Amino acid sequence: MDILTGSSITVLILVAVIIFVVFAGAKMVPQGYNYTVERFGKYRKTLHPGLNIIIPFIDQIGHRVNMMEQVLEVPAQEVITKDNATVTGNGVAFYQVLNASQASYEVQGLQNAILNLTMTNIRSVMGSMVLDELLSNRDEINSRLLRVVDAACEPWGVKITRIEIKDINPPDDLVDAMARQMKAEREKRAAILEAEGDRQSEIAKAEGVKQSLILEAEGRKEAAFRDAEARERMAAAEAKATEVVSKAIAEGDMGAINYFVANKYVEAFGELAKSPNQKTLILPMEATGMIGSLAGIAEIGKEALKESQQRSSSRIPNTGSSEG
Repeated sequence: MDILTGSSITVLILVAVIIFVVFAGAKMVPQGYNYTVERFGKYRKTLHPGLNIIIPFIDQIGHRVNMMEQVLEVPAQEVITKDNATVTGNGVAFYQVLNASQASYEVQGLQNAILNLTMTNIRSVMGSMVLDELLSNRDEINSRLLRVVDAACEPWGVKITRIEIKDINPPDDLVDAMARQMKAEREKRAAILEAEGDRQSEIAKAEGVKQSLILEAEGRKEAAFRDAEARERMAAAEAKATEVVSKAIAEGDMGAINYFVANKYVEAFGELAKSPNQKTLILPMEATGMIGSLAGIAEIGKEALKESQQRSSSRIPNTGSSEG
């Protein structure tokens, strides 16, 4: 019984040792992490997420490396710009470990190294720019920082995915000066726009006056042309009337002469009556002559009418005498 009992205890101990060795050699790596394995203090391999087996008591876990993208706050720091303006800036950096062995054995204190590298390059990049460029070209600052820091972290097996400058704060007196400058610049642009508007308004007015003068000149030209045409026609009519009267005088027709003289007399007397300042109309002594001329014209008209009727009656045939 004692021998059996001792054997049972030995077996139990042996089973317990085997179970302990198995558990010591089995390593469960969570998702998003990589474990480095060291054998006698030297890097041997990297364990990936899941169940992994190592040689217990010979191999051991060296570093548990987070492989997920991580964020690193960059504290505020003072920067002197190219034009000697002092500003305060802070930011944030995003990085991801791509190689667990390099991140574990190529650098001591990975996050601290990335932080110091980022801060140093922020001072370098921002210090190479003037204040106006610094405030307006934040995307360019981020791009330059990302290129420089990512290239520096590549030997550590780290990828810098993004660097963002969050705040750039100039001193209060500089902010006040910038506000005054911006106000003066806006007032200047407003004055320029107002002057440009006045200039355009004056140009439009001048153009309107020009068009008005052109149209007025065109109207005067057309009126002068029509007046000249009317005078030409009137002169032609006068010439024709004079020709007719001359012919009548040559033929000894005194009635035509009286008509011509009376017509002119009536026209002159009509112009005298149209005078705007004429309040009293005084008839000259020759008015009786004019009336006599008018009576003569009436007689001429009666005689002409009588002769016309006689000629018309002479053209009608005498039908009664032929029948007898």
